[in-house]
Amino acid sequence: MRDVLLLLVFTAILPFAMRRTWVAVLLWTWVSVMNPHKLAWGFALHAPFAAAAAGAAFISLAFNQDRLRMPWRQPEVIALLLFIVWMCITTAFAYYPGEASTQLVKVLKIQVMTVVALAAIRERKHIELFVWVNAISIGFFGFKGGIFTILGGGGQRVWGPPGGFIEGNNEIGLAMVMTVPLLNYLRMVSTNRWVRYGLLALMLLTAVAALGTQSRGAFLAIAAMAVVLWVRSRRKLLGGVFMVSVAAAMLALMSENWEARMRTIQNYEQDSSAMGRINAWTMAFNLANSRFTGGGFVVDTAELFARFAPVPQDLHAAHSIFFQILGEHGYVGLALFVSIGAFGFLTASRIRKEALLRPETLWAHDLAGMIQVSMVGYAVGGAFLSLAYFDLPYNIMVMLVACRFWLLERRWETEKTGAFNSALPVGRLAPRQPSPA
Repeated sequence: MRDVLLLLVFTAILPFAMRRTWVAVLLWTWVSVMNPHKLAWGFALHAPFAAAAAGAAFISLAFNQDRLRMPWRQPEVIALLLFIVWMCITTAFAYYPGEASTQLVKVLKIQVMTVVALAAIRERKHIELFVWVNAISIGFFGFKGGIFTILGGGGQRVWGPPGGFIEGNNEIGLAMVMTVPLLNYLRMVSTNRWVRYGLLALMLLTAVAALGTQSRGAFLAIAAMAVVLWVRSRRKLLGGVFMVSVAAAMLALMSENWEARMRTIQNYEQDSSAMGRINAWTMAFNLANSRFTGGGFVVDTAELFARFAPVPQDLHAAHSIFFQILGEHGYVGLALFVSIGAFGFLTASRIRKEALLRPETLWAHDLAGMIQVSMVGYAVGGAFLSLAYFDLPYNIMVMLVACRFWLLERRWETEKTGAFNSALPVGRLAPRQPSPA
């Protein structure tokens, strides 16, 4: 039944995806982020849904009824394109070119569709639907995982969908943490009271599910995001009391096993998993110092650990987006990877400043603010797990670039027509406009 339902939904959307590229991007995002076919039990389990969605996107490029414009001048876009080129170069000089080429193909599929999304997502409706697809794709697992954690008292771990980047408990934990601010944005701009209540409930369940993964990285990411939200809140006392109350209620659900695992953050020297990560980080550091291009996509091998790790027999994955990139692509790759996030964060700050001037642009202020919170969560949580090539961080960059482009177009139109109303002081919030999505 699941297979048939999934096939019917997918085939119903496919004709529209072939006509409009932004619809194809939404379809690809749903399939690649959520992996709904992996939840089926029959023929859909191994069906090429992602390939079909990507094919529809490329067909739409020839018949697209909307204008496609690539934001070449955005610094984060330039950094992304350079990063893609550099990954191809490091693959050519990899320790294991065959295995690295296989991984490169997987990464390029995501990055090519990211570039298509950058050209296709333009209108506010497109941006908000893109946010909806990303948020609900991960929020689905947050809903299931939150109920599972509450019913089980946090005694068992929440795991991600089989296959893909977020199968492990650490990976799905970080993905859910990053999704909570996106859900909050959708709640903020929704005009329907019941939708707002539903999104609030989904946010809380997703946060509980992230704790239920027993991922220490996800726990630190939630704490970092809570600090950012509290600093930005206008009513710090009320906001602080609310956050502490919610945190206390969530922690009360967790078992003693969860508490014992979180305590190992303080005594990491006594935890074999934490020491294994430090060993892998040192290996990546030594590898990058010895090779300008790094080791290529595949570096967690016994041979390379024997050459570069302090404890050769303690073989671990990088368990850090930063050391993962450093070991695989060297210092140049790390600089480009960090630049994508840094430029994106600065772009979000510009959007927040400019979008305060008019009522019709306040949604962009809210979106950019929540994206910054999500980026903080990714930077903190990602420092402790390998999730450098997952779709969601790059989709968030697409949201920012599209939002910035939308703002620039509106500013150009108002300057051309002279319709800009300068009576509203900078920094003063005007009434919000309803969401078209």
